[in-house]
Amino acid sequence: MKKLSLTLTAAVLASTLATGCAPLIIGGAMVGGVSVATDRRTSGTQLEDETIEVKAGARIRERLGEKVHATVNSYNRVALVTGEATTEEARAALDGIVGGVENVSKVLNEVAIGPASSLSSRSNDVVIQGKVKAKLIDARDLLSNAFYIVVERGNVYLMGRVTEREADRATEIARQISGVNKVVKAFEIISEDELARYSKPPVQR
Repeated sequence: MKKLSLTLTAAVLASTLATGCAPLIIGGAMVGGVSVATDRRTSGTQLEDETIEVKAGARIRERLGEKVHATVNSYNRVALVTGEATTEEARAALDGIVGGVENVSKVLNEVAIGPASSLSSRSNDVVIQGKVKAKLIDARDLLSNAFYIVVERGNVYLMGRVTEREADRATEIARQISGVNKVVKAFEIISEDELARYSKPPVQR
């Protein structure tokens, strides 16, 4: 079983480096996304986000083909689009394509103009992503699973439903990671009172 687990992990890593659009998985824990058990979204919203990513990706490939190399990551119906486009026209078209997907409330278009990123660049992004996640896990004052981490060309995008305190702390941590060009905050800010409600144990019936 251990050999099979290592084989699957290696296969996922290879897929991540080849496509630049899959979350890194280590030891069964999702690094690119969040744990379902501690996710601050409802289960329905989590499903909607997954559907948004699939539909948006399919529509981009269908309408723009080789003109773009883009990845869509959705958190609480906010769709973050990263990658590269060959022209400004193709980049601009992404707003309408992704924004037209059902349940998308907002599009954050962070696509750059230029050729598709290299294998070495995507490999570096995976390493940075893992480092950021590890540092968030080490931070005793944060719940690491509350953060959704996307890395593209050395730029770190942080998403999640967090308080101002959590957002500032996570941003500070990410900025200290070697190889990070910039940190983009794409959070949905909640109050400390709302955070306290998330922290309460479920009522036993």
